[in-house]
Amino acid sequence: MNIAWLTLRDLQYLVSVADHGHFGKAAAACHVSQPALSAQIKKIEDVLATQLYERSNRQVAITPSGKAVVDQARIVLEEAAKITELTRAVQRPLAGPFRLGAIATVGPYLIPYLLAPLRKAYPKLDLFLREGLTEQLLSELKAGQLDAVIASDTFSDATLRTIPLFFERFILAIPRAHKLAKKVEVSRRDLRSDEMILLEDGHCLRDQTLDICPANRRGRVRQFHATSLETLKHLVAAGIGYTLIPELAIRNDSQLKSLMMYRPVDDKPVGRNIILTCRNRFSRMTDVDTLADFIKSHLPPMVRQRTEVSSK
Repeated sequence: MNIAWLTLRDLQYLVSVADHGHFGKAAAACHVSQPALSAQIKKIEDVLATQLYERSNRQVAITPSGKAVVDQARIVLEEAAKITELTRAVQRPLAGPFRLGAIATVGPYLIPYLLAPLRKAYPKLDLFLREGLTEQLLSELKAGQLDAVIASDTFSDATLRTIPLFFERFILAIPRAHKLAKKVEVSRRDLRSDEMILLEDGHCLRDQTLDICPANRRGRVRQFHATSLETLKHLVAAGIGYTLIPELAIRNDSQLKSLMMYRPVDDKPVGRNIILTCRNRFSRMTDVDTLADFIKSHLPPMVRQRTEVSSK
């Protein structure tokens, strides 16, 4: 089969329909009319002699053959994009639009340290920030909707490249009236899952918190779950239970200080590795490396000091 008739624009149509699940929205994203996009998709299906999308009045579903074709189309488009990036990256690193995702338990506490110096160092950078849960952000990353994601190192994916950024400790947040508050340092053996307050399902921090609790003390998990770290801290202050808080999220709040306190866990710090991840075939890898180096050189004091010690 001669596929010289197939253009990069055709591949963009295929990917856009897969991403939006709707011909109208895909056409708008590609700046063409819906009839023109639909006709081109139908032409591609006829030439390939296979149905790529199942159409109905309300939605569009991709077929197994369609998914395979779209996955390959993403690779071709990513490789084609490298042509224009070969000289641009050398001339102007971190210039133009860059779509960065960050998990909800890291983004609000790390990004504020980076924005001002990043804008000063790279004034031509047009940074788009997206906050969310790990699974959703990685899905958008692999679909090409994000360029890189700041996350916790809790996943393994051969299609993604990961760059270590720093280690973040977990600190136990305890109501002042709780018996554990009397200890200078808390042992993991002291923790009970039925006394913990956890983030809702989807947050990797939820699973990491449970993993730190000893296996023989993992009883029935409480059903009262929080949607954010800030809610979690207020629940601790209200005496509902205790939890582990990432170090960057700990701030001196005069209202909460009288109701709760923080304690380290064990002699050996418990915590998580924070990484920057992108697609293996991403055309702007120089920008990703530049961003990773920038983040590591502008870390908040509490994690930067530990990183400097560990690197010696």
